[in-house]
Parts: sequence; C-alpha cells; structure tokens
Amino acid sequence: MFRLLLHGLAILLLTLLTQLGGVAWLIAQLARHRVLAFLAAYIALWAGAQVTAPFLGRVALSCWPSGAVQLTSPLYCALNRHYVVPEMRAVLTDLGQAMDERYPGTTTLVLDASFPFIDGFPLLPHLSHQDGRSADLAFYYRRDGRYLPGKTPSPIGYFAFEDGPTKCPPAGTALRWNFHWLQPLWPEMEIDPDRTRSATQILARDPRVQKIFLEPHLKQRLGLTSAKIRFQGCNAARHDDHLHIQL
Repeated sequence: MFRLLLHGLAILLLTLLTQLGGVAWLIAQLARHRVLAFLAAYIALWAGAQVTAPFLGRVALSCWPSGAVQLTSPLYCALNRHYVVPEMRAVLTDLGQAMDERYPGTTTLVLDASFPFIDGFPLLPHLSHQDGRSADLAFYYRRDGRYLPGKTPSPIGYFAFEDGPTKCPPAGTALRWNFHWLQPLWPEMEIDPDRTRSATQILARDPRVQKIFLEPHLKQRLGLTSAKIRFQGCNAARHDDHLHIQL
C-alpha cells in the first residue's frame, strides 16, 4: 500500500510539473531499468508533443538560445511549459523584432507560457496560463548603465522583486510571495527602464493583447498609462519581477 501511495504521489507531482511526466512514470513501471525507461519515455512524449500539439491548437516556442525571442531558462522547455497558441507566438515574435529594431542586440526573454494540451489544465502556481493565451516575460536588465542581453537576476527569471509601495497586506496571501530571504542572493542588476517601458508600450498598443499585469508602483515608475496595464490583485503572485500578457 505504501508503495502504491508513493507511485501515486510521483504520478501526481510529475503530471502537475510537466503534464506528461506522470504518463512517462507509468510506462517506466513496465521496464526493468525504470530510471532509464522513465527518461526514454519522457523524451519520447516530449518530442511527440512538439509534433502533435499544433494539431490541437498550440505551438512550442523555440528551445534554442538564439534569435530575438528566447526562453529565459531551458527548464521551461524541459518541463513542457513553453507552449502557446499561434497568435501568442506571433505577438512574441513581433515584439522581439520590434525591440531588436529599436535597440539592436536586444533579447526578449519568455518565462512560463502553457502546457501543450488540454484547456483548463492548471500550470501551477499560476492562476491563469491554462489555454495557451498567456505568457510571462522577463524584464530587461542592465548593470552600471549597460544593457545585459539575455540576463536576469534570477536564473529562472522569477522572484527577483522590485520593491515599491503597495496596498496589499504586509504578510501577503497564499500566492503573493515576498521571499525577502532570497533577495540578497541575486546579483546586482537593475531594470533597464527604456527597454522595459518600450516593450510594455508595444504590447499595450497591440490589438491582439487584451491585458498586461504589472505592479502599480512599476507602472507609475516607468511612466506607463495604458488601461490595458492592470494590477492583478493581492490574491495573485506579485508582478514586479515580470510582465504577464494575455490575449
């Protein structure tokens, strides 16, 4: 019974993390060398998703670290969290090209997007990202006034917060993490205000983009005025470490 519970927990966790990992775990139980079998099954399912997801309405963002639009970390690719609807991929591609034209050598970094299959399937810990029509973007950063292409303080792009005034309770809520203990561990970088402002304005002017989540203190600090740029509320994750865009 205990082993069954462990297997059940493994399936649950792998499914929540990657959507396909639980299936790979089940397949691996039929083999003698289960670790190798799990890796082989997961790689096969991962590759299969790249081929089959477009027939069901979602496409994968490129996993290769080249071009004007890249994933912040290969982790997003490995965990199948890099899928979007074709319209979102077009929005991101157009943004990357526009930023590279305005600021040559600029790299636009994507964080979490969605899983490859099933509308409504949760992409934890997000409250959205369930239909391929949402994506998170890293801010653009600089050090000593010089832009740092493809760099973020956090290796995954999240949780390096820009502190500022807020009306939310100091203790936060279930998802509004502050991670004060983590902040001193990040390397010293600051938001590149020109690039971050320009990218947000480009997105706000794009008729395909319905809403952008950003903390109010950053909206004010960057001089942004579009009604599309909204506060996500105190019951959701902070958005002063990334931009959330939604079609």
